[in-house]
Amino acid sequence: MKKFAPFLFLLLLTGTAAWSQDCTNYFFLQKGKVIEIGSYDKKGDSIGRQVYSVTDVSMSGGTVTGNLSSEVFNKKGKSIGKATGKIKCNGGIMMVDMKLMVPPPPQGGPKGPPIGPQPPQPEPQGDPFSGANVKADSVYLEYPATMKPGDALKDVNFTMTITGNGPTRTVNMVINDRKVEAQESVTTPAGTWNCYKISFRSKVTAKMGPFGFPVNVDGEEWYAPGFGIVKTQSKNSSTAITSIR
Repeated sequence: MKKFAPFLFLLLLTGTAAWSQDCTNYFFLQKGKVIEIGSYDKKGDSIGRQVYSVTDVSMSGGTVTGNLSSEVFNKKGKSIGKATGKIKCNGGIMMVDMKLMVPPPPQGGPKGPPIGPQPPQPEPQGDPFSGANVKADSVYLEYPATMKPGDALKDVNFTMTITGNGPTRTVNMVINDRKVEAQESVTTPAGTWNCYKISFRSKVTAKMGPFGFPVNVDGEEWYAPGFGIVKTQSKNSSTAITSIR
């Protein structure tokens, strides 16, 4: 099975109802913000980029929700897909719907394994899931408002079923063994942050009928408090924020 393109998973914020205003100040929860993320192979060469635009922000019952549009480009600058997604902040926990982190089918995009928690993924042009009936668990990946080296973060197990447009397909994504390893300073083209280094294991299994195709990845990500994940890395690929405007 072809490996999926790596794309950076997003953010974390703080917020009880009293922290709601701070949530709205976060980059991915500011209407009009544009965030660009680069993807690289194990040699450090560019294999693509993903651009997020915050199209709307709303607040209800202490929860701040950002609506995002996303577009992926290959290393030649050609657009290979678009999507939309939501990010929520409530009660000191940033929650990302696992439905937004399923890697896109590998149809001509940059190659490489998924490297852990991922942001809303665009569907490649001509995506076979288009027009299909998609059912999925209501599962969220969480980042706490505070953390320290040695902390273990919550695991997730997510399943999505796609019917119509051919045989029934299922995608299962497990992210586990999430551990805060250390505090480190990280510099990307977009800036420098004091981060927590988080290790994790992920397994994505795509099935069509009785046949399953698993992809396993061990990786690390660097989380900057009050900002989010600014860098990720695995054996074969990496991602980093390259610009914010």
